[in-house]
Amino acid sequence: MQRTIRTCAPLLVLSLAAILGCETSTDSNRNPDTGGEECSDSDSAICVIASDKQRISSPDVPPEDKTALVSGNSAFALDLYQELRQEPGNVFYSPYSISTALAMTWAGAKGGTETAMADTLRFDLGQDRLHPAFNWIDQELESRGQGAQGADGEGFRLNVVNALWGQNGYSFETPFLDTLGLHYGAGMRVVDFVGHRQESVDLINGWVSDQTEGKIEKLVPVDAITAETVLVLTNAIYFNAAWRTPFEPTATADGAFETVDGTEVTVPLMRGSLEMPYAEGDGYQAVAMPYDGDELSMVIILPAKGTLDAFEASLDAAKVDSIAGAMSEHLVDTTMPRFKFEYELSLKKTLEAMGMEIAFTPGVADFTGINSSGQPYIQDVIHKAFVGVNEAGTEAAAATAVIVGDESAPQPASLALVNPFLFLIRDNATGSILFVGRVADPSAS
Repeated sequence: MQRTIRTCAPLLVLSLAAILGCETSTDSNRNPDTGGEECSDSDSAICVIASDKQRISSPDVPPEDKTALVSGNSAFALDLYQELRQEPGNVFYSPYSISTALAMTWAGAKGGTETAMADTLRFDLGQDRLHPAFNWIDQELESRGQGAQGADGEGFRLNVVNALWGQNGYSFETPFLDTLGLHYGAGMRVVDFVGHRQESVDLINGWVSDQTEGKIEKLVPVDAITAETVLVLTNAIYFNAAWRTPFEPTATADGAFETVDGTEVTVPLMRGSLEMPYAEGDGYQAVAMPYDGDELSMVIILPAKGTLDAFEASLDAAKVDSIAGAMSEHLVDTTMPRFKFEYELSLKKTLEAMGMEIAFTPGVADFTGINSSGQPYIQDVIHKAFVGVNEAGTEAAAATAVIVGDESAPQPASLALVNPFLFLIRDNATGSILFVGRVADPSAS
């Protein structure tokens, strides 16, 4: 059964966009007789539709499914890092945002496409269990930071939101819309990618900017929208938290940071004696710097000097868990650069290399759960992220666009982050990895 549900109102909210289109665009595909209400103003860039299903506010998810989701997401987060680390320079992305948007897309996958995506994304639960588990973790994260402070002096923020943007007149399968409404709170906003491409892109990008407090702008380039584009699935994540123990700004002074190639750059180095989980092992030091409220931490891993590449090559979810499990409370004399940078990339070739090639192949991809009579396929996956770390805390945001077409001792330890290091922002209770990064050159912005 297919349906088109519409109201007329704009929406502003996003971080991850999955854009879908058609391999062939026929009048019957563009204007199905689904019994739904048609947009009343053909000159409007948007006519919003929404599933009549309300999001399940207290999903009943077994403990084993919660563990499986977090383990799978963490495995994918580090699988993806193995691919992205090959390029020089700073790295920062939100595997959680990427996984969420692709999970929504996966809700419409069938057959070999469904299997390939599950294998690549480490979705170890079936369709009937994965989506409720994502709903559970989303709402767990939403509950974080009650009464805690943000890095900007305002309240703590950790916001994750989802939305769909579909071509006016294109038919979507009812089970697909219901799954996204029930478990992701994502209603369908109808736009006209064909007749109002610029206005539609502006609307989506405005939503991203609004939800990320202006940190992610122009996520979707106009040329990413083609005549085949029929759907954009979006997820936005924004994080703003103060350190549990802030650095004293007067202690910050310029100092040398040695990059991978041995070059020294001068950057502002923050200094402080911080009580926090700490571990050191074979070839590394690590800390879990807690944010206000003690519910999330920045896990920082400093490989021994000159071993970054080898250490990165050995990094996986099990190693992160092992490092985190080895931590105990220490007073750590810490030196850390202040840094801020943006990161963006297309994930199409990366995901294809990881095993998802079928999902990007017109005429072969099977997303009949989205439209049973069309030939939807993923056109691209675009990701943008921002991170800013200073004496007060951390601000981070991310946005991804999946474009688819139809077709942490008694003695104080010392940690000097003055050569390249890795960092992850991690939810303490569940172990969910929200962001992953590498600081290769904190002077770059």
